[in-house]
Amino acid sequence: MATPLARALLSVSNKAGLVDFARGLTAFGVRLLSTGGTAKAIADAGLAVTDVGSYTGFPEMLDGRVKTLHPKIHGGILARRDLPAHAAALREHGIPTIDLVVVNLYPFRETVARPGCTLEEAIENIDIGGPSMVRAAAKNWPHVGVVVDPDDYAAVLAELSAQGGSLGDATRFRLMRKAFAHTASYDGAVANWLTARAADGTVLGWPDSFHFAGGKRQQMRYGENPHQSAAFYRDESPAPGSIATFRQLQGKELSYNNVGDSDAAWECVKTFAEPACVIVKHANPCGVAIAGTPLDAYRKALATDPVSAFGGIIAFNRPVDAATVEAVSAQFLEVLIAPAYTDDAVTEIARKANVRVLRVPLPSGAAAANSWDLKRVGGGFLIQSPDDRNVAASELKVVTRRTPTASEIEDLLFAWRVAKFVKSNAIVYCREGQTLGVGAGQMSRVDSSRIAAIKAGNAGLVLAGSVVASDAFFPFRDGLDVVADNGATAVIQPGGSMRDTEVIAAADERGIAMVFTGVRHFRH
Repeated sequence: MATPLARALLSVSNKAGLVDFARGLTAFGVRLLSTGGTAKAIADAGLAVTDVGSYTGFPEMLDGRVKTLHPKIHGGILARRDLPAHAAALREHGIPTIDLVVVNLYPFRETVARPGCTLEEAIENIDIGGPSMVRAAAKNWPHVGVVVDPDDYAAVLAELSAQGGSLGDATRFRLMRKAFAHTASYDGAVANWLTARAADGTVLGWPDSFHFAGGKRQQMRYGENPHQSAAFYRDESPAPGSIATFRQLQGKELSYNNVGDSDAAWECVKTFAEPACVIVKHANPCGVAIAGTPLDAYRKALATDPVSAFGGIIAFNRPVDAATVEAVSAQFLEVLIAPAYTDDAVTEIARKANVRVLRVPLPSGAAAANSWDLKRVGGGFLIQSPDDRNVAASELKVVTRRTPTASEIEDLLFAWRVAKFVKSNAIVYCREGQTLGVGAGQMSRVDSSRIAAIKAGNAGLVLAGSVVASDAFFPFRDGLDVVADNGATAVIQPGGSMRDTEVIAAADERGIAMVFTGVRHFRH
Protein backbone atom coordinates (compact mmCIF):
# COMPACT_ATOMS: atom_id res chain seq x y z
CA MET A 1 0.00 0.00 0.00
CA ALA A 2 1.23 3.54 -0.80
CA THR A 3 2.43 5.84 1.96
CA PRO A 4 -0.36 7.89 3.55
CA LEU A 5 -0.48 11.56 2.59
CA ALA A 6 1.26 13.76 5.10
CA ARG A 7 1.10 17.24 3.58
CA ALA A 8 -1.09 18.93 0.97
CA LEU A 9 -0.79 22.31 -0.72
CA LEU A 10 -4.07 23.98 -1.66
CA SER A 11 -4.22 27.11 -3.82
CA VAL A 12 -7.41 27.47 -5.84
CA SER A 13 -9.21 30.15 -7.79
CA ASN A 14 -12.46 28.14 -7.91
CA LYS A 15 -13.30 27.58 -4.25
CA ALA A 16 -16.33 25.36 -4.84
CA GLY A 17 -16.16 22.45 -2.39
CA LEU A 18 -12.85 23.69 -0.96
CA VAL A 19 -13.74 23.77 2.72
CA ASP A 20 -15.36 20.34 2.74
CA PHE A 21 -12.36 18.88 0.91
CA ALA A 22 -9.91 20.54 3.32
CA ARG A 23 -11.94 19.22 6.24
CA GLY A 24 -11.82 15.75 4.74
CA LEU A 25 -8.04 15.90 4.31
CA THR A 26 -7.62 17.09 7.89
CA ALA A 27 -9.63 14.12 9.10
CA PHE A 28 -6.96 11.85 7.58
CA GLY A 29 -4.21 13.72 9.41
CA VAL A 30 -3.02 15.64 6.34
CA ARG A 31 -1.30 18.94 7.18
CA LEU A 32 -2.48 21.81 5.02
CA LEU A 33 -0.41 24.50 3.29
CA SER A 34 -2.17 27.27 1.46
CA THR A 35 -2.01 30.75 -0.05
CA GLY A 36 -3.97 33.99 0.11
CA GLY A 37 -7.73 33.69 -0.21
CA THR A 38 -7.58 29.90 -0.13
CA ALA A 39 -5.79 29.93 3.24
CA LYS A 40 -8.28 32.46 4.57
CA ALA A 41 -11.28 30.36 3.49
CA ILE A 42 -9.80 27.28 5.19
CA ALA A 43 -8.89 29.17 8.38
CA ASP A 44 -12.30 30.85 8.53
CA ALA A 45 -13.81 27.36 8.60
CA GLY A 46 -11.86 26.67 11.80
CA LEU A 47 -9.30 24.36 10.19
CA ALA A 48 -5.58 24.40 10.85
CA VAL A 49 -3.63 25.71 7.87
CA THR A 50 -0.09 27.03 7.36
CA ASP A 51 0.36 30.00 5.08
CA VAL A 52 2.94 29.41 2.37
CA GLY A 53 4.74 32.64 3.26
CA SER A 54 5.43 31.52 6.80
CA TYR A 55 6.30 28.03 5.53
CA THR A 56 8.96 29.24 3.08
CA GLY A 57 10.12 32.20 5.14
CA PHE A 58 9.42 34.53 2.24
CA PRO A 59 6.26 36.64 2.17
CA GLU A 60 3.97 36.90 -0.82
CA MET A 61 5.38 39.71 -2.98
CA LEU A 62 5.03 41.66 -6.21
CA ASP A 63 1.27 42.04 -5.84
CA GLY A 64 0.85 38.29 -5.50
CA ARG A 65 2.95 37.41 -8.56
CA VAL A 66 5.39 35.49 -6.36
CA LYS A 67 3.96 33.18 -3.72
CA THR A 68 4.86 29.57 -4.39
CA LEU A 69 7.93 29.91 -6.65
CA HIS A 70 10.34 28.67 -4.00
CA PRO A 71 12.60 25.59 -3.60
CA LYS A 72 10.82 24.61 -0.41
CA ILE A 73 7.63 24.26 -2.45
CA HIS A 74 8.93 22.81 -5.68
CA GLY A 75 11.58 20.69 -4.02
CA GLY A 76 8.92 19.17 -1.80
CA ILE A 77 6.76 18.42 -4.82
CA LEU A 78 9.40 17.21 -7.29
CA ALA A 79 11.57 15.06 -5.05
CA ARG A 80 11.42 11.37 -5.97
CA ARG A 81 10.85 9.33 -2.85
CA ASP A 82 12.62 6.30 -4.35
CA LEU A 83 15.96 8.07 -4.92
CA PRO A 84 18.28 8.34 -1.87
CA ALA A 85 20.02 11.37 -3.41
CA HIS A 86 16.73 13.26 -3.54
CA ALA A 87 15.91 12.33 0.05
CA ALA A 88 19.36 13.49 1.14
CA ALA A 89 18.95 16.82 -0.64
CA LEU A 90 15.66 17.42 1.13
CA ARG A 91 17.20 16.62 4.51
CA GLU A 92 20.17 18.90 3.82
CA HIS A 93 17.95 21.87 3.05
CA GLY A 94 15.19 21.12 5.53
CA ILE A 95 12.49 20.61 2.91
CA PRO A 96 9.53 18.38 3.81
CA THR A 97 7.75 16.48 1.05
CA ILE A 98 4.42 17.67 -0.33
CA ASP A 99 2.22 14.70 -1.21
CA LEU A 100 -0.86 16.33 -2.71
CA VAL A 101 -1.20 19.50 -4.79
CA VAL A 102 -4.70 20.96 -5.14
CA VAL A 103 -4.63 23.84 -7.63
CA ASN A 104 -6.93 25.39 -10.19
CA LEU A 105 -5.82 28.39 -12.13
CA TYR A 106 -6.61 32.08 -12.41
CA PRO A 107 -9.86 32.58 -14.38
CA PHE A 108 -8.23 33.69 -17.64
CA ARG A 109 -11.07 32.52 -19.91
CA GLU A 110 -13.72 34.14 -17.74
CA THR A 111 -11.74 37.37 -17.59
CA VAL A 112 -11.20 37.74 -21.35
CA ALA A 113 -14.83 36.78 -22.02
CA ARG A 114 -15.99 39.93 -20.26
CA PRO A 115 -16.83 42.79 -22.62
CA GLY A 116 -14.16 45.46 -22.60
CA CYS A 117 -11.44 43.28 -21.10
CA THR A 118 -8.12 45.09 -21.51
CA LEU A 119 -4.75 43.62 -22.36
CA GLU A 120 -3.53 44.54 -18.87
CA GLU A 121 -6.43 42.71 -17.21
CA ALA A 122 -5.81 39.65 -19.35
CA ILE A 123 -2.09 39.59 -18.55
CA GLU A 124 -2.73 39.85 -14.81
CA ASN A 125 -4.96 36.78 -15.06
CA ILE A 126 -2.25 34.61 -16.58
CA ASP A 127 -1.30 32.19 -13.82
CA ILE A 128 2.39 31.41 -13.35
CA GLY A 129 2.81 29.68 -10.01
CA GLY A 130 -0.29 27.54 -10.41
CA PRO A 131 0.71 25.81 -13.67
CA SER A 132 4.24 25.37 -12.30
CA MET A 133 2.96 23.49 -9.26
CA VAL A 134 0.48 21.47 -11.31
CA ARG A 135 3.12 20.40 -13.81
CA ALA A 136 5.62 19.60 -11.07
CA ALA A 137 3.12 17.41 -9.23
CA ALA A 138 1.97 15.75 -12.45
CA LYS A 139 5.56 15.01 -13.50
CA ASN A 140 6.16 13.35 -10.13
CA TRP A 141 2.87 11.43 -10.21
CA PRO A 142 4.29 8.14 -8.81
CA HIS A 143 4.78 10.00 -5.51
CA VAL A 144 2.45 13.02 -5.60
CA GLY A 145 -1.26 13.42 -6.24
CA VAL A 146 -2.55 16.45 -8.15
CA VAL A 147 -6.15 17.69 -8.23
CA VAL A 148 -7.18 20.43 -10.67
CA ASP A 149 -10.94 19.83 -10.75
CA PRO A 150 -13.30 20.23 -7.76
CA ASP A 151 -15.39 17.41 -9.24
CA ASP A 152 -12.57 15.05 -8.19
CA TYR A 153 -12.67 15.98 -4.50
CA ALA A 154 -15.25 13.39 -3.50
CA ALA A 155 -13.47 10.55 -5.34
CA VAL A 156 -10.12 11.46 -3.77
CA LEU A 157 -11.60 11.48 -0.26
CA ALA A 158 -13.33 8.17 -0.94
CA GLU A 159 -10.04 6.61 -2.00
CA LEU A 160 -8.23 8.00 1.03
CA SER A 161 -10.89 6.36 3.17
CA ALA A 162 -10.55 3.03 1.36
CA GLN A 163 -6.73 3.10 1.21
CA GLY A 164 -5.89 4.20 4.74
CA GLY A 165 -5.09 7.80 3.81
CA SER A 166 -3.15 7.08 0.60
CA LEU A 167 -3.83 7.28 -3.14
CA GLY A 168 -3.26 4.32 -5.44
CA ASP A 169 -1.11 4.39 -8.56
CA ALA A 170 -4.11 4.24 -10.89
CA THR A 171 -5.71 7.27 -9.28
CA ARG A 172 -2.50 9.30 -9.28
CA PHE A 173 -1.94 8.43 -12.94
CA ARG A 174 -5.50 9.44 -13.85
CA LEU A 175 -5.12 12.73 -11.99
CA MET A 176 -1.76 13.32 -13.67
CA ARG A 177 -3.24 12.96 -17.14
CA LYS A 178 -6.05 15.35 -16.27
CA ALA A 179 -3.56 17.85 -14.86
CA PHE A 180 -1.44 18.01 -18.02
CA ALA A 181 -4.58 18.36 -20.13
CA HIS A 182 -5.66 21.20 -17.83
CA THR A 183 -2.45 23.20 -18.18
CA ALA A 184 -2.29 22.55 -21.93
CA SER A 185 -5.82 23.85 -22.32
CA TYR A 186 -5.04 26.88 -20.18
CA ASP A 187 -1.90 27.76 -22.15
CA GLY A 188 -3.83 27.24 -25.39
CA ALA A 189 -6.51 29.70 -24.30
CA VAL A 190 -3.84 32.27 -23.45
CA ALA A 191 -2.11 31.77 -26.81
CA ASN A 192 -5.39 31.97 -28.74
CA TRP A 193 -6.30 35.27 -27.11
CA LEU A 194 -2.90 36.94 -27.21
CA THR A 195 -1.87 35.97 -30.74
CA ALA A 196 -5.06 37.59 -32.04
CA ARG A 197 -4.02 40.97 -30.62
CA ALA A 198 -1.49 43.74 -31.09
CA ALA A 199 0.61 45.19 -28.27
CA ASP A 200 -2.01 47.88 -27.64
CA GLY A 201 -4.77 45.26 -27.30
CA THR A 202 -6.26 45.85 -30.76
CA VAL A 203 -7.89 42.73 -32.17
CA LEU A 204 -6.09 41.70 -35.35
CA GLY A 205 -8.35 38.85 -36.42
CA TRP A 206 -7.96 35.12 -36.02
CA PRO A 207 -5.06 34.09 -33.76
CA ASP A 208 -1.65 33.36 -35.26
CA SER A 209 -1.59 30.16 -33.22
CA PHE A 210 -4.85 28.26 -32.74
CA HIS A 211 -5.32 25.64 -30.02
CA PHE A 212 -8.38 23.48 -29.49
CA ALA A 213 -8.93 21.79 -26.13
CA GLY A 214 -11.62 19.20 -25.79
CA GLY A 215 -12.39 16.27 -23.58
CA LYS A 216 -13.10 12.88 -25.12
CA ARG A 217 -16.79 12.25 -24.72
CA GLN A 218 -16.83 8.89 -26.45
CA GLN A 219 -14.58 6.42 -28.20
CA MET A 220 -16.39 5.33 -31.36
CA ARG A 221 -16.55 1.74 -32.55
CA TYR A 222 -15.39 3.11 -35.91
CA GLY A 223 -15.52 6.26 -37.97
CA GLU A 224 -17.45 7.26 -41.05
CA ASN A 225 -16.62 3.81 -42.42
CA PRO A 226 -15.73 0.61 -40.54
CA HIS A 227 -12.06 0.75 -41.52
CA GLN A 228 -11.66 4.17 -39.85
CA SER A 229 -11.14 4.78 -36.12
CA ALA A 230 -12.84 7.72 -34.43
CA ALA A 231 -13.66 9.52 -31.20
CA PHE A 232 -16.06 12.30 -30.19
CA TYR A 233 -14.49 15.26 -28.39
CA ARG A 234 -16.49 17.93 -26.64
CA ASP A 235 -15.45 21.56 -26.17
CA GLU A 236 -14.38 22.31 -22.62
CA SER A 237 -17.26 24.77 -22.46
CA PRO A 238 -19.73 23.60 -25.14
CA ALA A 239 -22.29 26.10 -26.35
CA PRO A 240 -25.51 25.79 -24.33
CA GLY A 241 -27.99 23.69 -26.24
CA SER A 242 -25.38 22.19 -28.57
CA ILE A 243 -25.49 18.50 -29.45
CA ALA A 244 -22.42 17.90 -27.26
CA THR A 245 -24.59 18.56 -24.20
CA PHE A 246 -26.88 15.59 -24.92
CA ARG A 247 -27.95 13.01 -22.39
CA GLN A 248 -28.66 9.59 -23.88
CA LEU A 249 -31.76 8.01 -22.34
CA GLN A 250 -31.66 4.68 -24.15
CA GLY A 251 -30.42 2.82 -27.19
CA LYS A 252 -27.21 1.59 -28.68
CA GLU A 253 -24.00 3.55 -28.51
CA LEU A 254 -23.92 6.53 -30.87
CA SER A 255 -21.83 6.08 -33.98
CA TYR A 256 -19.65 8.68 -35.69
CA ASN A 257 -22.31 9.25 -38.34
CA ASN A 258 -25.06 9.37 -35.71
CA VAL A 259 -23.35 12.28 -33.98
CA GLY A 260 -22.75 14.18 -37.22
CA ASP A 261 -26.32 13.70 -38.46
CA SER A 262 -27.78 14.46 -35.03
CA ASP A 263 -25.89 17.74 -34.97
CA ALA A 264 -27.30 18.67 -38.39
CA ALA A 265 -30.85 17.88 -37.27
CA TRP A 266 -30.58 19.63 -33.93
CA GLU A 267 -28.92 22.79 -35.28
CA CYS A 268 -31.71 23.09 -37.83
CA VAL A 269 -34.70 22.38 -35.58
CA LYS A 270 -33.67 24.71 -32.78
CA THR A 271 -33.70 27.73 -35.13
CA PHE A 272 -37.50 27.63 -35.35
CA ALA A 273 -39.72 29.45 -32.85
CA GLU A 274 -42.76 27.34 -33.75
CA PRO A 275 -43.10 23.62 -32.91
CA ALA A 276 -40.90 21.99 -35.53
CA CYS A 277 -39.66 18.61 -36.69
CA VAL A 278 -36.54 17.98 -38.76
CA ILE A 279 -35.68 14.63 -40.33
CA VAL A 280 -32.07 14.26 -41.47
CA LYS A 281 -30.44 11.61 -43.64
CA HIS A 282 -26.73 11.71 -44.47
CA ALA A 283 -26.36 15.19 -42.95
CA ASN A 284 -29.12 16.69 -45.15
CA PRO A 285 -32.65 17.60 -44.07
CA CYS A 286 -34.98 15.37 -46.06
CA GLY A 287 -38.11 16.67 -44.34
CA VAL A 288 -38.78 19.79 -42.26
CA ALA A 289 -42.06 21.21 -41.03
CA ILE A 290 -43.62 23.52 -38.47
CA ALA A 291 -47.11 23.03 -37.07
CA GLY A 292 -49.25 23.52 -34.00
CA THR A 293 -47.92 20.38 -32.31
CA PRO A 294 -44.81 18.20 -32.60
CA LEU A 295 -46.96 15.34 -33.88
CA ASP A 296 -48.42 17.41 -36.70
CA ALA A 297 -44.97 18.77 -37.54
CA TYR A 298 -43.63 15.20 -37.74
CA ARG A 299 -46.41 14.05 -40.07
CA LYS A 300 -45.77 16.97 -42.41
CA ALA A 301 -41.99 16.49 -42.33
CA LEU A 302 -42.29 12.76 -43.01
CA ALA A 303 -44.57 13.38 -45.99
CA THR A 304 -41.77 15.27 -47.76
CA ASP A 305 -39.67 12.18 -48.37
CA PRO A 306 -40.74 9.04 -46.47
CA VAL A 307 -38.27 6.91 -48.42
CA SER A 308 -35.22 8.94 -47.37
CA ALA A 309 -36.56 9.22 -43.81
CA PHE A 310 -36.03 5.47 -43.38
CA GLY A 311 -33.13 5.07 -40.93
CA GLY A 312 -32.93 8.82 -40.36
CA ILE A 313 -32.48 11.17 -37.43
CA ILE A 314 -35.62 12.87 -36.11
CA ALA A 315 -35.38 16.05 -34.02
CA PHE A 316 -38.05 18.13 -32.27
CA ASN A 317 -37.76 21.52 -30.59
CA ARG A 318 -40.60 20.81 -28.16
CA PRO A 319 -41.15 18.15 -25.48
CA VAL A 320 -42.36 14.90 -27.02
CA ASP A 321 -45.38 12.96 -25.79
CA ALA A 322 -46.40 9.32 -26.17
CA ALA A 323 -48.61 9.94 -29.21
CA THR A 324 -45.70 11.49 -31.08
CA VAL A 325 -43.37 8.66 -30.06
CA GLU A 326 -45.93 6.10 -31.21
CA ALA A 327 -46.10 7.75 -34.64
CA VAL A 328 -42.33 8.06 -34.93
CA SER A 329 -41.83 4.44 -33.85
CA ALA A 330 -43.83 3.24 -36.83
CA GLN A 331 -40.80 3.95 -39.02
CA PHE A 332 -37.20 2.79 -38.68
CA LEU A 333 -35.10 5.53 -37.15
CA GLU A 334 -31.60 5.73 -35.74
CA VAL A 335 -31.85 8.65 -33.32
CA LEU A 336 -34.66 10.62 -31.69
CA ILE A 337 -33.81 14.06 -30.26
CA ALA A 338 -35.92 16.42 -28.17
CA PRO A 339 -35.48 18.86 -25.29
CA ALA A 340 -37.72 16.70 -23.07
CA TYR A 341 -39.98 13.64 -23.03
CA THR A 342 -43.10 12.95 -21.03
CA ASP A 343 -43.00 9.91 -18.77
CA ASP A 344 -45.38 7.98 -21.01
CA ALA A 345 -43.23 8.89 -24.03
CA VAL A 346 -40.19 7.34 -22.35
CA THR A 347 -42.23 4.21 -21.65
CA GLU A 348 -43.47 4.06 -25.23
CA ILE A 349 -40.08 4.50 -26.90
CA ALA A 350 -38.57 1.83 -24.64
CA ARG A 351 -40.41 -0.69 -26.83
CA LYS A 352 -37.85 0.22 -29.51
CA ALA A 353 -34.79 -0.64 -27.45
CA ASN A 354 -32.28 0.00 -30.25
CA VAL A 355 -33.43 3.56 -30.93
CA ARG A 356 -30.96 6.04 -29.54
CA VAL A 357 -32.95 8.61 -27.58
CA LEU A 358 -31.22 11.91 -26.80
CA ARG A 359 -32.33 14.74 -24.59
CA VAL A 360 -30.72 18.07 -25.43
CA PRO A 361 -31.67 21.25 -23.57
CA LEU A 362 -32.73 24.15 -25.72
CA PRO A 363 -30.62 27.28 -25.16
CA SER A 364 -32.38 30.14 -23.40
CA GLY A 365 -33.15 33.06 -25.68
CA ALA A 366 -31.65 32.99 -29.15
CA ALA A 367 -30.14 29.70 -30.29
CA ALA A 368 -26.55 29.53 -29.08
CA ALA A 369 -23.85 28.99 -31.66
CA ASN A 370 -20.38 27.54 -31.52
CA SER A 371 -17.59 30.08 -31.31
CA TRP A 372 -16.06 28.73 -34.51
CA ASP A 373 -16.37 26.02 -37.16
CA LEU A 374 -13.43 23.86 -38.16
CA LYS A 375 -12.74 21.74 -41.24
CA ARG A 376 -9.76 19.44 -41.62
CA VAL A 377 -7.75 19.59 -44.85
CA GLY A 378 -4.51 17.88 -45.79
CA GLY A 379 -1.71 19.26 -43.64
CA GLY A 380 -3.87 21.78 -41.79
CA PHE A 381 -7.36 23.02 -41.11
CA LEU A 382 -9.73 25.82 -42.02
CA ILE A 383 -11.50 27.77 -39.31
CA GLN A 384 -14.36 30.22 -39.59
CA SER A 385 -17.08 31.90 -37.58
CA PRO A 386 -20.37 29.95 -37.51
CA ASP A 387 -23.09 30.54 -40.09
CA ASP A 388 -25.60 31.86 -37.56
CA ARG A 389 -27.09 34.58 -39.74
CA ASN A 390 -30.88 34.55 -40.01
CA VAL A 391 -32.70 36.97 -42.29
CA ALA A 392 -35.79 38.89 -41.17
CA ALA A 393 -38.68 39.89 -43.41
CA SER A 394 -37.64 43.53 -43.16
CA GLU A 395 -34.30 42.69 -44.79
CA LEU A 396 -35.76 41.15 -47.93
CA LYS A 397 -35.39 43.12 -51.15
CA VAL A 398 -38.16 42.60 -53.68
CA VAL A 399 -36.56 42.68 -57.14
CA THR A 400 -39.51 41.66 -59.35
CA ARG A 401 -42.61 43.46 -60.50
CA ARG A 402 -44.76 41.20 -58.36
CA THR A 403 -44.39 41.49 -54.60
CA PRO A 404 -44.77 38.28 -52.58
CA THR A 405 -47.96 37.93 -50.57
CA ALA A 406 -47.81 37.81 -46.77
CA SER A 407 -48.22 34.02 -46.79
CA GLU A 408 -45.50 33.69 -49.44
CA ILE A 409 -43.16 35.77 -47.29
CA GLU A 410 -43.74 33.40 -44.35
CA ASP A 411 -43.00 30.40 -46.53
CA LEU A 412 -39.98 32.05 -48.12
CA LEU A 413 -38.44 32.70 -44.70
CA PHE A 414 -39.20 29.12 -43.65
CA ALA A 415 -37.62 27.77 -46.84
CA TRP A 416 -34.60 30.01 -46.36
CA ARG A 417 -33.96 28.62 -42.86
CA VAL A 418 -34.12 25.09 -44.18
CA ALA A 419 -31.85 25.80 -47.15
CA LYS A 420 -29.12 26.97 -44.79
CA PHE A 421 -28.77 23.39 -43.53
CA VAL A 422 -28.86 21.66 -46.94
CA LYS A 423 -25.57 20.82 -48.64
CA SER A 424 -24.78 23.09 -51.59
CA ASN A 425 -26.00 23.40 -54.24
CA ALA A 426 -29.30 23.56 -52.35
CA ILE A 427 -32.82 24.03 -53.67
CA VAL A 428 -35.81 23.71 -51.32
CA TYR A 429 -39.49 23.81 -52.31
CA CYS A 430 -41.90 24.66 -49.46
CA ARG A 431 -45.52 25.50 -48.82
CA GLU A 432 -47.44 26.25 -45.61
CA GLY A 433 -44.54 25.49 -43.30
CA GLN A 434 -43.61 22.21 -44.96
CA THR A 435 -40.77 21.15 -47.22
CA LEU A 436 -42.06 19.59 -50.44
CA GLY A 437 -38.83 18.75 -52.25
CA VAL A 438 -35.15 19.07 -51.35
CA GLY A 439 -32.33 19.07 -53.90
CA ALA A 440 -28.95 18.77 -52.19
CA GLY A 441 -25.26 18.53 -52.93
CA GLN A 442 -25.32 18.79 -56.71
CA MET A 443 -22.58 20.29 -58.83
CA SER A 444 -25.08 22.47 -60.73
CA ARG A 445 -27.99 24.43 -59.33
CA VAL A 446 -30.29 23.50 -62.19
CA ASP A 447 -29.80 19.81 -61.35
CA SER A 448 -30.68 20.51 -57.71
CA SER A 449 -33.84 22.26 -58.94
CA ARG A 450 -34.80 19.22 -61.02
CA ILE A 451 -33.99 16.68 -58.31
CA ALA A 452 -36.02 18.56 -55.69
CA ALA A 453 -39.03 18.49 -58.05
CA ILE A 454 -38.51 14.79 -58.81
CA LYS A 455 -38.44 13.95 -55.11
CA ALA A 456 -41.62 15.93 -54.52
CA GLY A 457 -43.31 14.02 -57.32
CA ASN A 458 -42.11 10.69 -55.92
CA ALA A 459 -43.69 11.63 -52.57
CA GLY A 460 -46.97 12.53 -54.28
CA LEU A 461 -46.67 16.21 -53.39
CA VAL A 462 -47.87 18.99 -55.69
CA LEU A 463 -45.56 21.95 -56.21
CA ALA A 464 -48.16 24.32 -57.62
CA GLY A 465 -48.26 27.38 -55.37
CA SER A 466 -44.99 26.53 -53.64
CA VAL A 467 -42.05 28.80 -52.89
CA VAL A 468 -38.39 28.02 -53.48
CA ALA A 469 -35.21 28.85 -51.60
CA SER A 470 -31.78 28.74 -53.24
CA ASP A 471 -28.79 28.88 -50.89
CA ALA A 472 -26.76 30.87 -53.44
CA PHE A 473 -27.65 32.92 -56.51
CA PHE A 474 -29.00 31.44 -59.74
CA PRO A 475 -26.05 31.80 -62.14
CA PHE A 476 -28.38 31.44 -65.15
CA ARG A 477 -32.10 31.61 -65.76
CA ASP A 478 -32.32 27.84 -66.36
CA GLY A 479 -32.77 27.01 -62.68
CA LEU A 480 -35.42 29.69 -62.32
CA ASP A 481 -37.25 28.29 -65.33
CA VAL A 482 -37.24 24.80 -63.79
CA VAL A 483 -38.89 25.94 -60.58
CA ALA A 484 -41.40 28.03 -62.52
CA ASP A 485 -42.22 25.05 -64.73
CA ASN A 486 -42.97 23.07 -61.57
CA GLY A 487 -45.46 25.63 -60.25
CA ALA A 488 -43.43 27.74 -57.83
CA THR A 489 -44.82 31.25 -57.38
CA ALA A 490 -42.04 32.91 -55.34
CA VAL A 491 -38.28 32.56 -54.92
CA ILE A 492 -35.81 33.63 -52.25
CA GLN A 493 -32.13 33.81 -53.13
CA PRO A 494 -29.07 35.88 -52.20
CA GLY A 495 -28.62 37.73 -55.49
CA GLY A 496 -25.20 38.90 -56.57
CA SER A 497 -24.82 37.08 -59.90
CA MET A 498 -23.43 38.77 -62.98
CA ARG A 499 -26.70 37.66 -64.60
CA ASP A 500 -29.09 38.89 -61.89
CA THR A 501 -30.79 41.11 -64.48
CA GLU A 502 -31.38 38.10 -66.73
CA VAL A 503 -32.78 36.01 -63.84
CA ILE A 504 -35.02 38.85 -62.63
CA ALA A 505 -36.34 39.30 -66.17
CA ALA A 506 -37.07 35.58 -66.34
CA ALA A 507 -39.00 35.78 -63.06
CA ASP A 508 -41.04 38.72 -64.36
CA GLU A 509 -41.66 36.85 -67.59
CA ARG A 510 -42.96 33.84 -65.62
CA GLY A 511 -44.99 35.95 -63.18
CA ILE A 512 -42.89 34.87 -60.19
CA ALA A 513 -42.16 37.08 -57.19
CA MET A 514 -38.51 37.08 -56.17
CA VAL A 515 -36.66 38.51 -53.19
CA PHE A 516 -32.94 38.91 -52.54
CA THR A 517 -31.42 38.39 -49.10
CA GLY A 518 -27.90 39.62 -49.74
CA VAL A 519 -26.79 36.61 -47.69
CA ARG A 520 -25.37 33.34 -49.02
CA HIS A 521 -25.48 29.99 -47.20
CA PHE A 522 -22.96 27.71 -48.86
CA ARG A 523 -22.61 24.47 -46.89
CA HIS A 524 -19.86 22.17 -48.10
